[in-house]
Parts: sequence; C-alpha cells; structure tokens
Amino acid sequence: MTPDRPETEPRSSSLDGLWLQAPEPVATVSPWTIAAPPAPLVAGPEAPAPVATVSPWTIAAPSAPLVAEPEALRPPADLWSTRNGDSVPRIPTSHRARRGRRWIVEWAVVLIVAVVVAIGIRTFVVQTFFIPSASMEPTLMIGDRILVDKISYHLHAVHRGDIVVFATPPGENAGPNVKDLVKRIIGLPGERISSSGGQVLIDGKPLSEPWLVPGTVTTGITPQKIPPGEYFVMGDNRSDSQDSRFFGPIHKSLIVGRVVVKIWPLTSFHFY
Repeated sequence: MTPDRPETEPRSSSLDGLWLQAPEPVATVSPWTIAAPPAPLVAGPEAPAPVATVSPWTIAAPSAPLVAEPEALRPPADLWSTRNGDSVPRIPTSHRARRGRRWIVEWAVVLIVAVVVAIGIRTFVVQTFFIPSASMEPTLMIGDRILVDKISYHLHAVHRGDIVVFATPPGENAGPNVKDLVKRIIGLPGERISSSGGQVLIDGKPLSEPWLVPGTVTTGITPQKIPPGEYFVMGDNRSDSQDSRFFGPIHKSLIVGRVVVKIWPLTSFHFY
C-alpha cells in the first residue's frame, strides 16, 4: 500500500514548478562596462623580441651626441678646419678677402683723420720750433725745441716779457731757410723806447728785466715812439741778436704765437 501523503503537503499542479523554482539570474552588462584588457604585446619566451625603431632625433646612448644632426643641415666638410683638436668653421677665402679690404679701408680712414687733425692743430693751435741761433741765450739754447701757442693772442693782449715767434719782417735777411724768428716783447704800442747807461728806458724810465743775466748791457736803441699795433722785440743775448734795433718794431700780424714751454731737451723742460 502506498502511504497517504500528509495532509499538510499541498497538492501539486502544473504551475507549481514556476513558483517553486527560482529564476536563474541573468548577468546584466552595463553599456559602460570596461572590457577585459587585451593580451599583452610582449610575446612569450619563444617569440623574438620586437626591435625598437629609433628616430634620427632619439638619444641612442649616453656616449652618442645628444642630437643627431641631419645630413642635409650639416655644413660641407670643406667649411671646417681643425684647431687644437677641435673642428671649427673655416672662413671662406672670399670672406677673408672682404674682411682684409675692410680692415685696410678702416685704417686708411683713421690715418687720414689723424693727419687732418694734426695739420689743423699745427696750423691753428700749437706748433713746435727749433732754435737755430744764440740770440736768446741763455733762456733758449741752440738746438732747443719749443712749443708755441697760436691762439693766445686771439684771447688776450700781447704782454711785455712774452717770448714770441714771428715771421721774418719784409726785407730782412735772417739767413737761408729761416722764415721765423724768436725774440722777447720789450716795448708796447704807443710807448717811447730808448737805451741809456746800459739799460732800456720806457717813457724815460729804466725797465726792470728779470729775465736777463745780471750785468747784461743793452745799447743801440734809437729813441722812438712805437706805432700802434706794433711791438719792439729784442733777444736776451743783447750782444748777439738781430732784433728791432736793426729792423724796427714788428706788426702784430707777423706774430705766429707765444712760446709756452721748452720741450727739448727733457733735462731743460720749462714753462714760460
């Protein structure tokens, strides 16, 4: 006999399986789900290792140049030279020639400017002169060289006692190749000059001449009045000087300039 089912057991039906069996879960895939990573690029041990392609600009090794220079940009070999073991750019011959010509032109301009400046200074500012005679001894000796200021008398008047260089007066023969003379200003325009007792008299009064060697005797001055614009000049060596006692006073226009310094010899360097 088949035992009866307990009364507590519900009757089965065709729909019982639908309610009693849980539905299998369905995997829901989100549209944003990240797919699994692809297989690695590196092959297994059996596969040969991939060869990396090096760009011409890639650093290959520490000892290699940092930047590989493209052949198209590298200067031709004939434009390089070796100096102290290093390669340096070689200056083309045409460039050297142009630079040499430019150097010559620049120096030529400098020399021309220097000559022009020197001529201008000599003509209008200062000039050196050589003493060829003994007429100004012992102040100026034969062979001395002096520097003459040519602009002084454009700024101030001529003073008594100044040593001046002047052009040889017309008609006076001072010797071959002698164009200028050097003497001292003794008499000024408008003064009366003469000599007496071995001294120079200005307007009848003895003239103090501290530039002369003590005991110097002055004679031979014809009493006269010095014309306007003219000066009576004499050498310090009164016994051996051709001066205004012979050719008369000189006009200011003949004066070249004032002696400011004796520059040679160096042992006798002196300002006046």
